[in-house]
This record gives sequence, structure tokens and C-alpha cells, in this order.
Amino acid sequence: MRPKGVKMATISMTVNGKQLSGEAQGNTLLVEFLREELKMTGTHVGCDTSQCGACVVHVNGESVKSCTVFASACDGGTVATIEGMANDDGSLGVIQQAFQDEHGLQCGFCTPGMVMSIADILKNNPQPTEAEIREGLKGNICRCTGYHNIVKAAQSAAATLSGAAQAAE
Repeated sequence: MRPKGVKMATISMTVNGKQLSGEAQGNTLLVEFLREELKMTGTHVGCDTSQCGACVVHVNGESVKSCTVFASACDGGTVATIEGMANDDGSLGVIQQAFQDEHGLQCGFCTPGMVMSIADILKNNPQPTEAEIREGLKGNICRCTGYHNIVKAAQSAAATLSGAAQAAE
């Protein structure tokens, strides 16, 4: 329910390839807009202080913590969320499957942000070293796994994706 006297704006963006719009106040964070207005609850709010990385999404191709961006700043832009990482048939995407295969999750709360961050790492460096993966994940906190299997999942996804790229050539 909209509070009386609060000015709302219509915000439109392409989310995971679909044109979507909703109403938001000027100070509504992107993570709130995605979860509450667009009902895309895969992006998690873990800390409210931009420390944990559970809310990582891609905005116009760049990895961002969606708790640090106003939804209005994304008006007309392109957003990719964890929901968009699955295959078209709904099966797990390469990085998601690697998380399952390598046991890269326990409670799963950090996983959406981890997957989105790894997608960004692999986009910019298809064959990262373990040290580069760990460096790329510095903004993501996992309280359960100790990161070992998350790194293994990133390495597995990199191998799968590079194999698919070589096969396409």
C-alpha cells in the first residue's frame, strides 16, 4: 500500500531479457524493487550495508551490489539477476550446475551473489587462476563453506565454458 503523499515513479527496465516496469519511490533500492515490486526474490539482502555480496546483480553488463543502487538509476537499463542464469528450459545454467556438482553451497543464502560474481569474473577472464577467483570474490561473504568448494565450482564452470567455446570454434 502506497503511503499518502509519497511520490511514486514508474521505472522500466529489461530484466533477464524481459521488459518489466513497476512503481517506486526515488529512494527505493534496486534490490527492494526487484524483490518487492517485480517479485524476483532470488536476489538476497544479507546485510543492508554493502558488505556481503548476496545482492549482486549485473546492471548494463556490470556487476553491482543492488543494495547500493537506486532503482530509478536503472530506469531504461538492463539488469541480469540469478533467475536469468538458468537455461531457457529452466534447468540449471553452467555456473549453477557447477555449484551443485562441486558442493559449492550449504545454506544457499550467499549463492545468488556468488553465482553472479563468478559470471562476471568469467566474462572478464575465462581462465582465471585460483588466486584470481578468490580476489574476484572478495566482496562476497559466505558464512558456511569456507570458499574451497565455491572456488572449485568457479574452476569447473570455467572449464565447461571454455570447452563449449572451443567446440563452437
